[in-house]
Amino acid sequence: MQISTVTVPVSDQDAALDFYTRALGMRMRTDNPAPMGRWLTVAPSESGTSLLLASWFPEMAPIGGLILTAPGLDALAERLAGYGAATEGPSDQPWGRRLLVHDPFGNGYVVSEE
Repeated sequence: MQISTVTVPVSDQDAALDFYTRALGMRMRTDNPAPMGRWLTVAPSESGTSLLLASWFPEMAPIGGLILTAPGLDALAERLAGYGAATEGPSDQPWGRRLLVHDPFGNGYVVSEE
């Protein structure tokens, strides 16, 4: 068993696609029409799990607690600031470096340095 997709609530799929691909460096996997809206997924190129950028759940609370890994957290934090993302860090922790990130829609992530 694997986790294939995690739903991430967004209010604007085009803005979310721009943020997740340009600011976070993910790749678009699918962009297909679906009965409830676009089935729009992104993922890091080496990941088997996709993020579904869903705009059809207006009452869904933002997600939090997903942990991503990336090299060069200082450069990532700078890039994210240019996209207006709320960040905290990077900071050194007993287990390594981490960066806290909130996308423009309130979804929160912890990014650990590879």
